[in-house]
Amino acid sequence: MTQGKGYNVIAEFSVHPIGEGTSLSKYVGAALAELRKAKGLRLQVTPMATVIEAARLSEVLAAVEAAHEAVFKLGANRVYFVLKVDDRRDKQRHMEDKVRAVST
Repeated sequence: MTQGKGYNVIAEFSVHPIGEGTSLSKYVGAALAELRKAKGLRLQVTPMATVIEAARLSEVLAAVEAAHEAVFKLGANRVYFVLKVDDRRDKQRHMEDKVRAVST
């Protein structure tokens, strides 16, 4: 089945500059600013990661790469990130659908 115009990809992204101290909000903020620039994404910021929805995986990967580079631009010398992806092709889903499915 091909992907439609809705959301087929739900991802979770977190970024961690290594060796930059214990307060990392400026780095996370810069990464988040880049994610927000990406067209066609829905974002949900949580205390530990950002959930991303997109129609295609390529949109998620491009946004994550921009976010990753933003952390280096602030002076980090080493960046670790975690990206989990659920790419569902049989039907469109939203992050709220996944929460609702386990809450009932």
